[in-house]
Amino acid sequence: EKANTVAEKHEQVVFKVLPQATKQEIKAAFELAFNAEVLAVSVTNVKGKAKRFGRYAGRRANWKKAYISLKPGQSFDLAANQK
Repeated sequence: EKANTVAEKHEQVVFKVLPQATKQEIKAAFELAFNAEVLAVSVTNVKGKAKRFGRYAGRRANWKKAYISLKPGQSFDLAANQK
């Protein structure tokens, strides 16, 4: 998966976030939830694909992807943070 390659190569984590979320909100939520310091947040808007549902043409919803860069010395383990 592309997200795993990015995470290993650039020391980033990738999350699907709400489309209306801002970089500042994403940073604050990540730091609060995972107790890790964030260096930077980059976001990209992903357009939904055109799909067919039987004989009807439709479109999947657009969504936002956040690339979160951690400060040097910070680590992140999603499995350890799940309750």
